[in-house]
Amino acid sequence: MPAKPKWAQLADLIREQIASGELAPGDKLPSTAQLCRAHDVSAGVVNHAMIVLKTEGLVEGVHGLGVFVAERAEG
Repeated sequence: MPAKPKWAQLADLIREQIASGELAPGDKLPSTAQLCRAHDVSAGVVNHAMIVLKTEGLVEGVHGLGVFVAERAEG
């Protein structure tokens, strides 16, 4: 089976950090540049991962401020 695309691997990692509580609701994610350096990926990879996580409702972008973990309703 082919390896997962890098954007999917990054999305999985962030998803796991949110699920484990390492990233809590309201926490700011690292910047695109920081994620690029930390995971040795391009900005396009980071952007694709963010789009997927936003679509899933896990993160939300605030224009001019960054991307934050979405507040989740428990239940």
